[in-house]
Amino acid sequence: MNALLVASWSSLVLRGLLGIAIGIVTFISPGITLTAIVLLFGAYAFVDGVLSVIGAVRSGRARARWGALLLEGIVGIAAGVIALLSPALTATVLVLVIAAWALVTGVLEVVGAIRLRKEIRGEWLLALFGVMSILFGLLIASVPLIGALVIATWVGIYAFVSGVILVALGFRLRSRLRHIDVEHQMAA
Repeated sequence: MNALLVASWSSLVLRGLLGIAIGIVTFISPGITLTAIVLLFGAYAFVDGVLSVIGAVRSGRARARWGALLLEGIVGIAAGVIALLSPALTATVLVLVIAAWALVTGVLEVVGAIRLRKEIRGEWLLALFGVMSILFGLLIASVPLIGALVIATWVGIYAFVSGVILVALGFRLRSRLRHIDVEHQMAA
């Protein structure tokens, strides 16, 4: 895992640049950020539900099991309709999903930093990213109803700061990769 992380420094930099870009867009237009996410989710859930219902109908014709697929489709269509018709309710649920994601990501990043600390310097950036993710998750889980603009701003700040951290970590890992390459050339 450690060699893989070092070798994939560019993906960390790209993730970081994406986070920075999302943060900037959120600062410029905070009102559209959460609404856009909710509407995208609604459209996706609806289309996914319709496709599941179609799959259930086809499975029924082929005399295969179709009940679970039909139920999945109905739930997807319902979730999509609710998201599109009640974006505020969906935003609250989405905020809780984002909080759960941030908590899980944060714990995994801290664990990764602990494993990485024996291999390279700079693992504290990964731990910092993990701790920041945990704090972010706890913060938005504690106040999910404070309003879409505030949450969108928090998401933007989180995306921007974590983007900066990931870019810094990516370039540190890139320098480590160069160091490993020099060691291999000297050994050969």
